Amino acid sequence: MGISVRAFSHNDIPAMNEIWNEIVEEGSAFPQMELLDERSGLEFFMSQTFTGVAIEQETGKTVGLYILHPNNVGRCGHIANASYAVKNGDRGKRIGEILVLHCIAKAGETGFRILQFNAVVSTNAAALRLYKKLGFVQLGVIPKGFLLKDGSYEDIIPHYYALA
Repeated sequence: MGISVRAFSHNDIPAMNEIWNEIVEEGSAFPQMELLDERSGLEFFMSQTFTGVAIEQETGKTVGLYILHPNNVGRCGHIANASYAVKNGDRGKRIGEILVLHCIAKAGETGFRILQFNAVVSTNAAALRLYKKLGFVQLGVIPKGFLLKDGSYEDIIPHYYALA
């Protein structure tokens, strides 16, 4: 299965919203609680420094996406943050790795010097394995830093990756 990553277009919004909303509805990875619709999805994805979509080359199907944006402002504006989403049913096919590697390159191209993840949920074993494999550094554990959909709390593990 060949996967390419490119900047999103307006035509991608329905598929992107579907993938993003799957993860929001699962309630175990993204901090957002509100689902995206056509208008809010377009505004959200356009507001990022870069939004990439992963396309299955053989079928043209959107199988994942990522957003890249500043983690902070001013004197900390050189630190980026990103979120990744892979379509349910297409997980476990290394699409996340393709997205993260593309994001690392894009973050450097756009002038960021560090990529920081504020809230990697400790039960997200696939993400934790991937970030370790790619050389991200864990910064510790924030106990009960993430509110799960069921109302319980889970630890989060911030990470960073030096780009420059």
